[in-house]
Amino acid sequence: MTRPLRIVAVSGGLQRPSRAATLAEHLLGLIGEDVLCEQHLIELGELAPQLAGALWRSQLPDSVERQLVAVEQADVLVVATPVYRGSYTGLFKHFFDFIHQDALVDTPILLAATGGSERHALVIDHQLRPLFSFFQARTLPLGVYATDRDFADGRVHNEALIQRARLAVQRALPLLALSHRAAPAIAETAAIL
Repeated sequence: MTRPLRIVAVSGGLQRPSRAATLAEHLLGLIGEDVLCEQHLIELGELAPQLAGALWRSQLPDSVERQLVAVEQADVLVVATPVYRGSYTGLFKHFFDFIHQDALVDTPILLAATGGSERHALVIDHQLRPLFSFFQARTLPLGVYATDRDFADGRVHNEALIQRARLAVQRALPLLALSHRAAPAIAETAAIL
């Protein structure tokens, strides 16, 4: 029997409640409907006081180190960030600056972002994809972008967004399954060598 997929979501939202965290949780829920998985949500707003002043990973407290290790050991990542001045938040980038550059090679990543209007929707392709291309991760084909009016009562409520999120997850599922099946085979091959 294969183990559950380890799916880690990182929300770049700095406040609570956060639309980025809400979107990340929604995507985690959709994946969990179809895949046996262990889910973990990291909210960077909660880590900000411990993370913001560090220049080196060795300066970080254990609580932040554990979150970095969770990202590096994830089978799948879901990343969601609010758009701030046309890009992801500085804290979001600062967090990923501490991730080892080879830790995410071939890791499937579902990209998501939230913003005040549609004019920021290209952040997924012009900011997030290049960031995760540096890590040689596999950004999944469809990203999910949401505006403020797509949320109500702390939940995703716009039907078009719900359908887009569902489609993004459906298109990702074959890649997640392939990645998960390949991981044990790669580990066995490495053990033989």
